[in-house]
Amino acid sequence: METSRPVPKTGMFPIAPTPFRENGDLDLDGMRRVLDCMVDQGVDAICILANYSEQFLLSDEERDVLLRLSMEHVAGRVPVIVTCSHFSTRIAVQRSVAARDAGAAMLMLMPPYHGATLRADEKGIREQFSRIADATGLPIMVQDAPLSGVSLSVPFLVSLAKELPLVRSFKIEVAGTAGKLRSLIEQGGPVIEGPFDGEESITLMADLDAGATATMASALLPDLIRPVVMDHLAGRRAEAARRYAEILPLINYENRQCGLRATKTVMMEGGVIKSDAVRHPLEPLHPATKAGLLELARAANPIALRWGR
Repeated sequence: METSRPVPKTGMFPIAPTPFRENGDLDLDGMRRVLDCMVDQGVDAICILANYSEQFLLSDEERDVLLRLSMEHVAGRVPVIVTCSHFSTRIAVQRSVAARDAGAAMLMLMPPYHGATLRADEKGIREQFSRIADATGLPIMVQDAPLSGVSLSVPFLVSLAKELPLVRSFKIEVAGTAGKLRSLIEQGGPVIEGPFDGEESITLMADLDAGATATMASALLPDLIRPVVMDHLAGRRAEAARRYAEILPLINYENRQCGLRATKTVMMEGGVIKSDAVRHPLEPLHPATKAGLLELARAANPIALRWGR
C-alpha cells in the first residue's frame, strides 16, 4: 500500500482508543466509528496502537487486525502514525515494516525497555532506531515518557536527530516538559523538526511558549485543543490562553483522575461506541469519577460527546 501524505509539523495528533465489547473482544465496528469521529474533529493526523490505545493489552494478532482496519478505513483522509515499540529490535523492525507496508506515514517509538530495570543504553537505543529507519524509510517520532523509565538526555536526543535524519520528531511528556523542549530546540536548532507536546496536553501552554509546534493528546477533545495550538502558532497567544483556560479543567480531570478511560467514557456517552470497557487488570471508572468527567465534558461540549447522537 502506498504511504499516506506526510505528518505535518504543526497541529493536533490524537491517540485513537481501542474499543472493546463488554466481554473484552475487539469492537471493530466501534473502531471504525472512532476513526470517523476523529477525522470529523479536524485532526491533523491520528496515532494508533499507542499506550492510550491499550497496546499493552493487545495480542500480536489483534495489533495486525487493528493496523489493517485503521489504514483501510482512514483511507488517506489524514496521515496515520503507528506505534511500534518493543524491547526486541527484531520485533520492533517487523512491526515497523508492517506499518509501512500498510501505509503508515510515521512511526512512534519508545526507547527499548522491559519492566522496571531492563533498559537499553544509548548505544542500543541508537542502533534500534537506526535499524528501523533503514528498514522502513519512514520518519520516526521518539516518545520520551516516564513509562519507559529511560532517561533521554537532551544531548542524546540532539545527537539522534543529527545522526539519523529520519529521527527528528520528539514527543516530550516528562516532568518539566517545557524546559526540556526549550533546551532541545536551543541545542538542536533546525534538526529538531518536530518538537511536540504530549500527556493529554496538560502542560500545553507552557510547552507552546517553549517552542512546541504540535500536541499529541487523547481523542477526547482534539477539536477544542487544536485551536489553542493554531492560535498560539499564529501569534494570538492571548486567545490561545483564553481557549486553553476554558478546557483545562476537563484536561486536568482526564489526566489526573481517569487516564485512558476518559475518552472511551465520553465517546460512549456521545454514541460513538457502545461500551467504555477496558481490559483487566485495568478497572472501569468509579461511577462518581465518571459523573465528574461527564459534568466537565458537557460544559466543554467536544464533538466526541455528541458525534453519534
